[in-house]
Order: sequence, then C-alpha cells, then structure tokens
Amino acid sequence: MRKPSILYLIPACLLILALLTGCAGNTVQNSSSAFRELDLSAGELIEPMREGQNAAARLAARGVNDFAFRLSAALATDVGTENFVCSPFSVWLPLAALVNATNDQSRTDMMAALNAAGISESELNNAASRMLYNLTLQDARQFAAEHNMQDHDPLKIANAVFVDSNLTLSRDFAQVFLDYYRGSVINVDFSRIEAVDAVNEWVSNNTEGLIPEIVAEFDPRTVAAIANAIYFSDRWEWEFDPDKTREDVFHSPLGDTTADYMLREGDNQVYYEDERVQAIPLQFITGGGLYIILPKDGDATGLLSSMTSEYFYEIQDDSIAATVRLMLPRFSVESGVMKLVDVLEELGVPLFDEAAAPLTGGLIEEQIPVWISEAVHRALIRVDEKGTTAAAVTFYAAAGAGMPQPTEPFEMICDRPFVFVLYSRTYDGGSQVLFTGVVNRP
Repeated sequence: MRKPSILYLIPACLLILALLTGCAGNTVQNSSSAFRELDLSAGELIEPMREGQNAAARLAARGVNDFAFRLSAALATDVGTENFVCSPFSVWLPLAALVNATNDQSRTDMMAALNAAGISESELNNAASRMLYNLTLQDARQFAAEHNMQDHDPLKIANAVFVDSNLTLSRDFAQVFLDYYRGSVINVDFSRIEAVDAVNEWVSNNTEGLIPEIVAEFDPRTVAAIANAIYFSDRWEWEFDPDKTREDVFHSPLGDTTADYMLREGDNQVYYEDERVQAIPLQFITGGGLYIILPKDGDATGLLSSMTSEYFYEIQDDSIAATVRLMLPRFSVESGVMKLVDVLEELGVPLFDEAAAPLTGGLIEEQIPVWISEAVHRALIRVDEKGTTAAAVTFYAAAGAGMPQPTEPFEMICDRPFVFVLYSRTYDGGSQVLFTGVVNRP
C-alpha cells in the first residue's frame, strides 16, 4: 500500500501530459450533426466522487501511466541529444475507444497493450469517463455555473471519428464514443483533398492553432480515421519573478550553451532527492503541476527511458517540505510528426495487422475488412515565468479492403483544337450552360 503523498495532485495522466506533452475540452468537445443523424444523445460523464471507489478504474488509471512511460521509453530510443516531447495520454485515449470496435480475437491483446488486462471493455469505458470528468474539472465548472462565475478551463480534450461519406459508422461504437469519450463524428470524402483540409482544420481548431496540421494525404483505401487533440494552458500557483530571470551557462550534451534561467527560492516547497535524481513539482492554479526531474548523471534521455509508474509514484510519496532554490531555464520543445505504427506494434497493439483486420464489423457497419494503416503524433510544450502551454494531436487512419483502388491516370493533351463550356448551377436546370466555344488557336 502506497502511503499518502504530502501533495494532492490531479490524476497522474494530466501530470504526464504536463510533463511530456505532447489534446475532453474544458471541456470535452462533443457531438456533431452526424450524431443527430444517428439519433444519438450523450449520457453524463461519470462522477467518481458520487460513484465511489472502483478497483477497475484504479487499475485502468494506473495502466495509463504504465503505458505512458512504456511509450515514452520506446519513442525516446532515437532521441539522442535532441529535445523530445509527446503526449502518451493523447495516444492512449483513442486506443481505449477503439477497444470497443476490436474483434474478440484481438481485444485481449489490446487490453494487455493498454496495461488494462483483468478488467472488461465496459470497465475501461467507465474508467475513461471518470478520468475525463476529473481532468476537465467538471466539478469546478458546475460550481462556477451555479454561482454565475467564470470558470478557468486549463485542459481541453477533443476526440473525433472521420468516416467516409459512402460508409456508415457502427451505431454501437458511435454511442460508446459519444457517452464515454465525448467523441464527435464527421463525414468526409477521403478521395478528395477536402478531407485533408477538414482533418487539419479540426486539429488546428482544437489546439488553439498551435498544431496547424497532422496529415498531408490519405491512402486510397482509407475508410475512417480517429483523432485526439489536447490543449493545455495554465499559470503557476507561484509564478517566477521575471526580474530575477538571468542568462547563464547550460551544459548540453553537444557542448555548453546559454539559457535564460528563472529563479524560485523559498520554504515549504515539495522536494524529492535520492541517489539518482532531484525532483520538484511546479503547481498550477487549478491543481496538478509540472514535475521537473533532474538526473544526477546528466542523462535525461536515459532517465526517461528507464522511468516507470512505480518510480514516479515513489517520487511523489517520498517528497518532503523543504527550503529550495530552483533555477529552471525557460524552454520550448516541439516535435515533428512522429510515426507510431512500429512503436505501438512493439508495445503489443494488434490493430495494424491487415490480414487479421481486427476492426472488421466493429468500426463501420459495412462488412469489409478494416485495420489501422497509419498512426501519427505531434506535440509541443512551452514553459516560462507565468506557466505552461502544451498541445498534442494523435491520428489513426483505418483502411478497408475492397475499397476502390486508383486506376492508371488518363492523359488528355490539348495540343489540337478543343471545345469549352462554361456553366453554373441552378435548381431547375442543373448544370446551366452560360458560355460555349472552340479554341482552334490558343
């Protein structure tokens, strides 16, 4: 049994977000017109305090952190001396939703990959709903509404499924996605460039423009895609004094450089130290914080690669109140688009097997083989004297066998006389001809 921490933190998955981020909105963003077409309405998110203790939910929440550090370690393998940022929670949440679309053969492997073995599919959904209730401060939002106060929403999480306009999203999946994950459904035509625009517009809108795009094109076999976006912005409970920020040397693995160091010093700060690390949480005004963990051997990549949820809990539980002088450089880290398929396969996620097609019948109504063909992630974080801003997007594209394949392109070389017809659309005439002509000599 872990002893109580001296510090109350929001659920650790948000702390992982703040620590690593690299987007359910204040807000959990929810339904679109597609749900109305399906005649679906959302149930309430589950309020953990009202429902009480739940062993399955605790196991699932612990599993999120286990998954977070496993994923971080796998992605950090190739970091070398570069900066790194990701949002494991952003990667995890759509996968948890997709458990509901996975066939029986692959569901057990999915639960194991998410460190949720031993609980049921419905228990995982309940756990996700409870997490979203807490992470998006639903209690505070309700209190603010009841007392006509303005609430502060540091964390926004949006989930969406993009479905090809020629296909139908599974009604069962749509209901679960709406109820427990506050996901929306958006119809697109994956054969047109407008689908790329629609996805990227959704990404930009749900990250406050910090991440403008995540996808450049779609595989012709794409039948659906599921995406998560996270945006976080909060101020420190105890802000750094910008007048005390000073330039000093930073010892980078590539050689010494300079950085602008923020200074905080005072009593009763939460502090941890052992033979490996020093650690301190910087708390936000709405709860939770950003843990800064400093390895004594200077190998931060190695530390992240070896971190476990057990060690993270140990750092929290064994912290003390101490007088601390902290010098922390302002920093900003942004990832490019990271491909996740190989990493997630290594972690045991079984959704990428075209032959097994594990999403067949679960994601869309049409009985064609369906699997995840692409998984990408992008994240950023900015830390300064006032607080932290972070955003992330995770995108999974689902392909379907039997979808029309591109044909060999036709050639039309207008090197001889040709006709033109200019038209517009009318209700009665359809393509109403406005101009016609011939070009015999351009």
